Amino acid sequence: MKSKLLLFSAVLVSLFSMQSCVTNYVVSEPAIYSKSYNSNANISSIDSKILAENKKVLINSFAYNKPNSVESTVSALKKLEIAKIAKHTQTIDALLEEAKSYLGTPYRYGGTTRKGIDCSAFVLSVFGAAAGVSLPRVAASQAKEGEDIAKEDLQKGDLLFFSKGRGISHVGIVEEVTAEGDIKFIHAATSKGVMITTLGESSYWSPKFRYAKRIINADSEPVNMAQN
Repeated sequence: MKSKLLLFSAVLVSLFSMQSCVTNYVVSEPAIYSKSYNSNANISSIDSKILAENKKVLINSFAYNKPNSVESTVSALKKLEIAKIAKHTQTIDALLEEAKSYLGTPYRYGGTTRKGIDCSAFVLSVFGAAAGVSLPRVAASQAKEGEDIAKEDLQKGDLLFFSKGRGISHVGIVEEVTAEGDIKFIHAATSKGVMITTLGESSYWSPKFRYAKRIINADSEPVNMAQN
């Protein structure tokens, strides 16, 4: 009898325990956390980290390639400068070749052909044929064109202007500047026609020299002048 009572008591305790567990499970409230989980915030943090790493890689890449970029730019500029100088040299060479083709042509006041030509017509014809530059007809007007050049800075293709009196009356083209500084110019002289003269050795032309002009500059294209 006593053993049956003990078994019955154990069954009651077991049933009560099971009911308590079920009740606690059903009626217990959801757990409340002091800090909620924010999925967007965590994704944003990850993205920021990736962006920061990519930015660092990009900056490092730029820093690595920067010297190469600068070197490439400098190289390109040098090539452009070389090409510009080569083009200028070619133009001046063509100009002097054209001028020398007139050597021996007789002087004729007002003449404009190879049968007879004066100093300003000679310069006008050479610049027009070789460089496509249209200069004024007379020397005094040609002297107003171009860029002023000091005697010590003269180069091939520059113009020399002379005066026999008050105004400019003669013009020639620099044919060569020697290493010693001698200036040779080609011009249509009244005495011998188109010829080459060394300025410093000419007792006639040297004291009559007034100034020089540069019509064709390596830094710019020659400008077409209006004829007078």
